[in-house]
Amino acid sequence: MGKIVDIVIPDLGADKDVDLIDVMVAVGDTVEEEDGLITLETEKASMDVPTTHGGVIKEILVKVGDKVNSGDLIARVEVEEEAATTAATAPATETPKAEPVKQAPTSTDTSGAGEVKGQVLVIGAGPGGYSAAFRCADLGLDTVLVERHDTLGGVCLNVGCIPSKALLHVAKVIEEAEHINHAGIKFAKPEIDLPGVAAYKSGVVKRLTDGLAGMAKMRNVKVIQGTASFIDENSVIVNHTKDDGKTVVKFDNCIIAAGSQSSKMSFIPHEDPRIWDSTNALEVKEVPKKMLIMGGGIIGLEMGTVYQKLGSEVDVVIRGPQVMTGTDKDIVKVYTKANEKRFNFMFKTQTQAIIPKEDGIYVEFKGDNAPEPKTYDAVLVAMGRTPNGLKIGLENTGIEVDDKGFISVDNQMRTKVPHIFAIGDIIGGPMLAHKAVHEGHVAAEVIAGHKVFFEPKQIPGIAYTFPEIATAGMSEIEAKEAGINYEVSSFPWSASGRALAADVADAGMTKLIFDKDTHQLIGGAIVGDNAGELLGEISLALEMDCDAEDIGLTIHAHPTLHESVGMCAEIFHGSITDLPNAKAVKKK
Repeated sequence: MGKIVDIVIPDLGADKDVDLIDVMVAVGDTVEEEDGLITLETEKASMDVPTTHGGVIKEILVKVGDKVNSGDLIARVEVEEEAATTAATAPATETPKAEPVKQAPTSTDTSGAGEVKGQVLVIGAGPGGYSAAFRCADLGLDTVLVERHDTLGGVCLNVGCIPSKALLHVAKVIEEAEHINHAGIKFAKPEIDLPGVAAYKSGVVKRLTDGLAGMAKMRNVKVIQGTASFIDENSVIVNHTKDDGKTVVKFDNCIIAAGSQSSKMSFIPHEDPRIWDSTNALEVKEVPKKMLIMGGGIIGLEMGTVYQKLGSEVDVVIRGPQVMTGTDKDIVKVYTKANEKRFNFMFKTQTQAIIPKEDGIYVEFKGDNAPEPKTYDAVLVAMGRTPNGLKIGLENTGIEVDDKGFISVDNQMRTKVPHIFAIGDIIGGPMLAHKAVHEGHVAAEVIAGHKVFFEPKQIPGIAYTFPEIATAGMSEIEAKEAGINYEVSSFPWSASGRALAADVADAGMTKLIFDKDTHQLIGGAIVGDNAGELLGEISLALEMDCDAEDIGLTIHAHPTLHESVGMCAEIFHGSITDLPNAKAVKKK
């Protein structure tokens, strides 16, 4: 008999009561060192917990739905004595897991460097960074902005939010042209000019980035193109992007907005040009005949939507039971039903091996719904993002950064070093541009001496898929976990005249969540055409602490899709007349 080894949850830093969303193994399974055992989901990211020893699973002490903490016992593994310290040697068959984030070597050599001084240095010119820099300048502060891309806008404008939405617009036009067929309007099959599509996308990006450059110049914000690394708590060295030059930037205050990057998986041969991340996918150099999306999150589904409309046959492999983990099931159900023919969803399935071959990417699967091995022309890895906190020399400061690369801040965006602030993806929470923008404004105003705090009551989130999914405030899942006595009001778009006229009734629903005791709105979600544009009223209502009467008694224009928000409120307080009223007074 071999040795029994306990496998425990590793150090999770400040995260407590973390959700366990997947158990990848069963008693009796043989695992190799570093094979994934379970998947955890924190507010910041999903992560696999691997086994520290190879052997046979003898006992599993956790289950899906548990909340776990650092040091909790996961499983017991029987290992051979001589194999206890031997690593697995077959990377092509490992379970998907994120590579550990390592501290990047940073150089503080300042020889030959120029020098710049500013009251405020902002590192990163994404939406959060440029908003922080421009706000600082507007408040009269001498501001320096460092950006590694050739143009301002960061990942979002250059290789993220904006180019993806431009491509999704192209896809939506194709979708609508096909969809109108049954209404008596027929279009010929579109001819796809791929270079023209790419040029349209690049034109949209250029218009925005050019505008940012102009605003930086107008505000006298000094822009330096390069990568910044801290020398100490009052200076950084910037290695220039376009030449071998260097600049030392000295500052009184600093705002770190260095963002995140696509997560890499250790078992995936990322060096193969047919293995894509979101940046590669946005280049639209080709339309693969068969494409695999790894991950059921927003990025993968948006890019999958684009390529499916351009002509790709798309499979989506998802570890859990649904797409968009954390979104309420009733909302996701509408989306999934509407996309059953668009995508081949493989739920509760994992990619076990990815093997590049001359005729394609050979992929093996495992899990409840695992198909036979398949060959793809391209594989898009969309398994989340990793913060850049371990790449900017923070070891030369007193700033707290965890082993994943997240920086700790307070509600004024201050780090442990009082004159250094951090915002955006690098501090965790939802990795969303609009969150970073508001955090940037707070940081700038605090530096200028204003007494402000980042205390939002809701942070909206949108998946620009077909149909769109838009959420704000608490989900039903979160309300239940918080122990709130809540009530859900849902209005199906099948009862909306506007939705029926626009032929979007079958894939639409508006949902509001109310505190049953106070009648106050605590959350909302919309799935349907242009859901992201319809979310504004819900976001504002949450910030203003509206109750059901505030919303229901607001006169909404008819016929519109947004009147479905008012209808939901009417359902809650029992005044709905467009649907059967469950709260109607019963006749005696």
